[in-house]
Amino acid sequence: MTHHATRTHATPSQHAVARISDARHENSAADGLSAEEFKAVFRNHPAGVAVITADAGDGPVGLTATSVFSVSVEPPLLVFSVSSLSSATPTILKAETLVVHLLGAEQLGLATLCSTSGIDRFADPSRWSRLITGEPYYVGTDSWIRGRVVERMEAGNSTVIAVHALQSYAAEEPSAPLVYHNRTWHALGEQTTI
Repeated sequence: MTHHATRTHATPSQHAVARISDARHENSAADGLSAEEFKAVFRNHPAGVAVITADAGDGPVGLTATSVFSVSVEPPLLVFSVSSLSSATPTILKAETLVVHLLGAEQLGLATLCSTSGIDRFADPSRWSRLITGEPYYVGTDSWIRGRVVERMEAGNSTVIAVHALQSYAAEEPSAPLVYHNRTWHALGEQTTI
């Protein structure tokens, strides 16, 4: 049996795919995107805003995070990341349990408080308390989840933390969701529905 080689001609779109594939290969071979290029791509990707609080025995810490998302409902798991540059990170990495506050627009002040460096985020005792289990939490937020840390994974200059949800609170009438987009705070509402 004789096999004949079949000659095919690539279309312009196939050439474009080949160029994209070559470019991807070149990027993977190099160091990848610069920090500025990476941030520019994500600048138009909105994210919900949360505040993480914990106390590993040396006093409470809190930080603002836009990396929180749910990954499973059975078991109930969420993840977020913390930067090695944050002063709160060492405590959060040592803590066995913590509280994740999912913020509404009315809690913008809390989001800015916990994203400002060099200040005591727990200086005002009227803003926070402790759960019966000992974790610090901010009062008056729309919702929060107390959870146990079940996994930590180093990723670049950050650590990804997986949390098993143990307890939660949700306000009956929460404020509009607080979103961070293009380096600015936004409130979602009826006017944003499409």
